[in-house]
Amino acid sequence: MLNPRSWRAWLAQAAVVASALALPHAAMAAFSLTTRWDSGSASKVQYEVDTNAGLVLRVMAYDNGASTQSAGDISSLVYNGVQYQDPARGSQLNSGFDGLYSNVSAVSVSAEMLSASGASTPASTAQNGALTGGAYIKITVTSNSGKGGLLKHYYLIKAGEPRVYMATYFTEEPDTLDMVRYIVRVPIGALSSGPPAGVPGGQTSAGTWPQDLRGTDTTVESGDVFGFSAGNASAGQTRSKHYANQRLKDWQYFGGRNSAGTVGLWLYRDGQEGGSGGPFYRSLLNQITTTTNELTYIVNYSEGQTEPFRLGVLNAYTLIFTDGSAPAAPDTSWFSVAGLQGYVPPSGRGGIAGVALTGTVAGNAYTVGFANDQAQYWASADLANRGFFKSTGMLPGAYTLTVYKNELAVYSTGVQVTAGSTASLNTIAIDGDPEATPALWRIGRWDGAPTELRNGAQVTTMHPSDVRLASWSPGAFTVGSSADTAFPAYLWRDVNSGQVVRFTLTSAQVKDATLRIGITTARANGRPSISVNTWSSDTPAASTQPTTRTLTVGTYRGNNTTYRFAIPASALVVGTNTLTINVAGGGSATGYLSPSFAVDAINFVQ
Repeated sequence: MLNPRSWRAWLAQAAVVASALALPHAAMAAFSLTTRWDSGSASKVQYEVDTNAGLVLRVMAYDNGASTQSAGDISSLVYNGVQYQDPARGSQLNSGFDGLYSNVSAVSVSAEMLSASGASTPASTAQNGALTGGAYIKITVTSNSGKGGLLKHYYLIKAGEPRVYMATYFTEEPDTLDMVRYIVRVPIGALSSGPPAGVPGGQTSAGTWPQDLRGTDTTVESGDVFGFSAGNASAGQTRSKHYANQRLKDWQYFGGRNSAGTVGLWLYRDGQEGGSGGPFYRSLLNQITTTTNELTYIVNYSEGQTEPFRLGVLNAYTLIFTDGSAPAAPDTSWFSVAGLQGYVPPSGRGGIAGVALTGTVAGNAYTVGFANDQAQYWASADLANRGFFKSTGMLPGAYTLTVYKNELAVYSTGVQVTAGSTASLNTIAIDGDPEATPALWRIGRWDGAPTELRNGAQVTTMHPSDVRLASWSPGAFTVGSSADTAFPAYLWRDVNSGQVVRFTLTSAQVKDATLRIGITTARANGRPSISVNTWSSDTPAASTQPTTRTLTVGTYRGNNTTYRFAIPASALVVGTNTLTINVAGGGSATGYLSPSFAVDAINFVQ
């Protein structure tokens, strides 16, 4: 969104920047930092970096009067003679560095060349003044809030690499959008394809990308979920930037390629210690439109959040050009000489290792997470090696250790991380798995996800209204003969409330029982209430869940909650019993935004 300035002024200044971008870059044929004056004005500085690896980029150091291009933006990104930066809008943090905090637009930008040991030489102040001979270049963008908060964003370039290393540090959350994300905006002609199959946001078997909006002509929801109208070959299908999501623990990079597949542009993440949401958090990665391919790196995001944002951590991520192949992991060890606020060297970090897990269930993956107010980490448990796990490179402090059976927390304890050492833990005996309690019958798996239920494997890549999904109202589920795939992964008040489950009891089984319904998230205070034959339960209290959309934007991840309903023996009968699961909740939202919840598992315990 533009700042409230006249369109005439904006167009005039945008034309000046576009004209400047149209000028050929004066390649130095060496690693260099050059100061450029737009329109010959010393008040309109851009810093140009020649990586000596085919990549030449510019970062604006002045505000041209529009949030679409502001101080701190990458304004040009030329790789092997091709422009990979949208000339109409910069690549930037959130929607521009000058709009991160309310009522604050002042942004400072400085540039310097660093030697291999970190000795600094400031950029020239002269038109076309150039520095050469260094090992690294650092450009620092600084914004201060009116409350005293600080945000620093770094562009870091290493000689001879077609990469832009970035790092963001902040002591106060930017409040205009309540998020921290960096968006790289690339002209669609230069990066016309999303990533290949098997990569986060990758191509589907149908040859499409879930986040590719090209050809969509209808709005399905909220101005960010789109579809195809009747007559189109894809009629009834949905697309959204949200559907490029993957669980955080499942990806290291994402991006796209040119039409020939000879150039790839990728964003590679760090350990996400300063993010929020844990190993299973899902959020958008990129969006493809008729004009741009937008790569979005999320440090933290307001949708689907299950915990407060973390502050005071240096978050690193790298923009990498390749020949179309997957990017190699970037080496950031040289950050130690770059003078980055919030940087903690390996010597100031520690780790945790566990020798074994007991109480695991075959067929499930186990993840061990660590979290406190400052940082988050996770490690996969090696079940072939008794469940051994190890997490390294952790900031010192006290953490909550949580063992997850797939995505369901089944054990928790406190641990301490000390700089310079790795603490060893004794065998952990899992004690919180609902599956450990024998059940007369069960629908789904107790694993914190609805993926094995009806439509559960598709809901992260399409809207619930998508025609490729099976009906959300499949009819009665019969225990003993219906497969788990016959039970809906999601239940809504306005769509499929009143789901029936039929089960048979013998005379010996007609006794007091407990029905447990596990949910993974909910919207609008959605929660289950039940009836069994002629008996009805009270409506339980709502669980604590993210306040934003989840089920319609590709995530079932929230705060796993189990509802327990005590069913008296008098409610049950010998023979066929009819359980009805209704959706309770409030608010005026309707349809797929009405009160709802995602189902983990349901079981009947006596």
